[in-house]
Amino acid sequence: MARGWLKALRSATEIEGEVELVGLVDLDRSTAEALAAEFGLTDVVIGTDLGAVLSETGADMLFDVVVPAARARVVSTALNHGCHVLSEKPLATSLEEGAMLLRLAADTGRVHAVVQNRRFIAGIRRLRRAIEEGLIGELTGLHCDFFIGPHFGGFREAMDNVLLLDMAIHTFDAARFVSGKQPLSVYCVETNPSGSWYAHGAAANAIFRLSGDAVFTYRGSWCAEGRRTSWESAWRLVGSKGMLTWDGEDTFDVTVAGSEPGLLRGVETLALPEAPFEEETHGHRSVLADFIRAVRDGTTPETVSTDNIKSLAMVFGAIESARTGLAIDISSQGN
Repeated sequence: MARGWLKALRSATEIEGEVELVGLVDLDRSTAEALAAEFGLTDVVIGTDLGAVLSETGADMLFDVVVPAARARVVSTALNHGCHVLSEKPLATSLEEGAMLLRLAADTGRVHAVVQNRRFIAGIRRLRRAIEEGLIGELTGLHCDFFIGPHFGGFREAMDNVLLLDMAIHTFDAARFVSGKQPLSVYCVETNPSGSWYAHGAAANAIFRLSGDAVFTYRGSWCAEGRRTSWESAWRLVGSKGMLTWDGEDTFDVTVAGSEPGLLRGVETLALPEAPFEEETHGHRSVLADFIRAVRDGTTPETVSTDNIKSLAMVFGAIESARTGLAIDISSQGN
């Protein structure tokens, strides 16, 4: 992922010249050295101790691309050194840990945000605009399917709750963004299906109750071989006037009630508007640009941790529901 972040940073012409890379840190020094060589970073400090490299370089910003188990220590170290921090997801490995990081960011006066790059793609921005403009009326339901079978190897295949904690948060956060609604409760069934190559929790089915009497459902599997969905999930938005579907790639369909007489009134097809701002549709590049502008201008990034913890609450609410077999109230978490 560090390679992807560096590519995105180099392609972000809207912030060209605003960021100077001064250090790379990895527990395996050779990994950092290889990355520096690949990107021609000949003048950066390379080390295995984050605090030492931050002190040597005087860096004022950290891009955190570590495994989840290391996140709290890495982010805490950076904030205590006076760095603004942009982290990979998830924000933390528990809500308590997340709340601790939020307090530390507030105490140090640093910007702390999370990469939720799915927010910054054209499809999600177009869905959000359609809902804001009332294209299908009042939103009553969001339904997302995610079925893919990636063979990553590495830490993911040893994780607990791997789908919910490492991947579903993308769709959960995007659903919260698209709907503009707050998650109130969740009921979830989590399984590790026959044939799974993950240690735990490769599949989950969750039902969220949202504010405004709306519902969000998620059906997902990370060990689903065969014809896959998009990485962005397949979406169906249901409103008081009609429905909007998106395959997660290039196909959108907006239909509202027609005027035919009889039991079913037929449908009328509408055009889906484009994303309101094209510069916000470049995934990692747009997240990085949003964060860097916030640091520069003293504004709040869209994926600031104080907001993102609400998406984390959806994840841990689903995990708790799966563990207990009960619906979990998440209405006050992250608020």
